[in-house]
Amino acid sequence: MDQTRVAPRSVAVAALFDRVAESYENVGVPWFDPIGAALVRAVAPAGGERALDIGCGRGAVLFPLADAVGPAGRVTGIDLSAAMVERTAADVRARGLTTVDLQVMDAAGPDLPPGSYDLALSSLVIFFLPDPAGALRAWRELLVPGGRLGISTFGPRDRAWEDLDDIFRPYLPQQLLDARTSGQSGPFGSDRGVEELLGATGFTHLRTTGLDVPVTFQDPEQWRVWSWSHGQRVMWECVPEARRDEVMAAATEHLEVARGADGRITLNQHVRLSLGDRLS
Repeated sequence: MDQTRVAPRSVAVAALFDRVAESYENVGVPWFDPIGAALVRAVAPAGGERALDIGCGRGAVLFPLADAVGPAGRVTGIDLSAAMVERTAADVRARGLTTVDLQVMDAAGPDLPPGSYDLALSSLVIFFLPDPAGALRAWRELLVPGGRLGISTFGPRDRAWEDLDDIFRPYLPQQLLDARTSGQSGPFGSDRGVEELLGATGFTHLRTTGLDVPVTFQDPEQWRVWSWSHGQRVMWECVPEARRDEVMAAATEHLEVARGADGRITLNQHVRLSLGDRLS
């Protein structure tokens, strides 16, 4: 990918995910994997189909998608982070997958041949892009007539999530104030809003399903390690080092409120799965 053609915002996002690539979904707290697997099930790939995973990360969609389309199918994964692509490519090789291709590429406007894919999937990506509608139109052009799109976005979540985010709020610049909750605002605030966005960008046969994802921690320290292992790291990095113990102490108070009778801390997040077709 030619970095001279990438917007500064995208460069910053790529750098963030380069920093978390090693720990991403690798700290013993399942999060992206169950969401990605559910999105693949919702789209229901068939053997032999050509599929695109937009914002593939460490493979939460990519690997179940490759299993679903089988050895007769093809899967292309793209991600803005070169480190993500490098580590996921190593996992692809370790699994002996010869039908998976990975490329460093911006999800906002993939440089891929039009009409090349039967399926396009993107998990927890679209609401972070500067122009979601423009991205969806670009993704639609990559599908064949009759091709299907599936995206995941955030729905309602436990109050504990809100309380934890509020701790970081005083330290965040304006562009990050909605960094983790952007899936709950604007068109992403409801099933209908997402479906209207898909419809406005040319998709038809719109439908929505979803799942509740419990995220369980043994203690606040495991939450802290997890929160540094993905995109929330940027919120921690906005907190001056001298204030991080204070932030952690406040977070611990909120997390202890969520501790259940089994002794574990569980936070619940609803994830919306939105599907649409390109009919022509």
